[in-house]
Amino acid sequence: MKAFLILEDGHVFTGTSIGSAREVISEIVFNTSMTGYLEVMTDPSYAGQAVCMTYPLIGNYGICYDDQESTRPWIDAFIVRELSRVPSNFRSVDTIQHFLTKHDIPGIAGIDTRALTKILREKGTMNGMITVDENYDLNAILPKLKAYTTGKVVEKVTCREKEILPGNGPKVALMDFGAKRNIACSLNKRGCQVTIYPALTPAEEILGDHPDGIMLSNGPGDPKECTSIIKEVKKLYDSDVPIFAICLGHQLMALATGGDTYKMKYGHRGGNHPVKDLTTGRVYISSQNHGYVVDAKDLEEKNIAHPAFVNVNDGTNEGMAYVGKNIFTVQFHPEACPGPQDSSYLFDRFMDMMGGNK
Repeated sequence: MKAFLILEDGHVFTGTSIGSAREVISEIVFNTSMTGYLEVMTDPSYAGQAVCMTYPLIGNYGICYDDQESTRPWIDAFIVRELSRVPSNFRSVDTIQHFLTKHDIPGIAGIDTRALTKILREKGTMNGMITVDENYDLNAILPKLKAYTTGKVVEKVTCREKEILPGNGPKVALMDFGAKRNIACSLNKRGCQVTIYPALTPAEEILGDHPDGIMLSNGPGDPKECTSIIKEVKKLYDSDVPIFAICLGHQLMALATGGDTYKMKYGHRGGNHPVKDLTTGRVYISSQNHGYVVDAKDLEEKNIAHPAFVNVNDGTNEGMAYVGKNIFTVQFHPEACPGPQDSSYLFDRFMDMMGGNK
């Protein structure tokens, strides 16, 4: 069946429908990872977005449900150049096309993903529609595309009730703003007892459970939409509990302490982004997935926090160290599934902040 990807600037790509045949409007973004498509599809940070994989062949190792970063996929749609319909891998238990169909997620294959990526890089991230209607009306569709926003997606992806992963080490409160599964696993493997809290949990409840440390997770959307969460993060900042924040958590901490964030032209999404540790000068290859970034200027001028990491490619902020506080935050993903494990040592730094395994 034919499918069409229509961008808000009027570009139309024609390909083949994969997955669900329903129509969808979403923000179109691209990911440069060569592998890890299942982790990408199940990463809650992609809620409200349709993902284009820039690597041309996707699906050749199939689907292994053990690799999911959450219990379900969160992407709005999936865009690939060539779909491998017959996977070959001893761990594979499913195909991408069946996985998408089962979860009612539309997709398109057979389009020029290099051309699409170049458009997004030159003009910036834009909205688009995937449809199988060959009689689509472009004049009627374009206003709908321009009007689309992802909205408050954190409330959509967060857990509904508190969950505890038992451990004999420090007690960590993990704020679930759209947390990837491997964040909790990385802490749990180090012996931590991890308590996962819904995103809208009041700070008083979290601090009342007397955690040894607090983790602010990744998540989707514009951080400035999270107005009520930012107020609670400020209360956590005012406590003396050690805090480690990743991605959206990093942005929310900056906003809670008087900093600012802004939308990037096309974001960082993939497993090959170099970041420099400003303390040691060492460069790490990192996994990233974000469309917004912290403006560190105000925090630095007010001596609230100082940049700790910087992106080697474009100079954007990749992490902050907070003055007089046991708080550090990073824009990239040290749990990195998929992606390089270069920066997993940051979990060990967090363990040291909490006093290690007592």
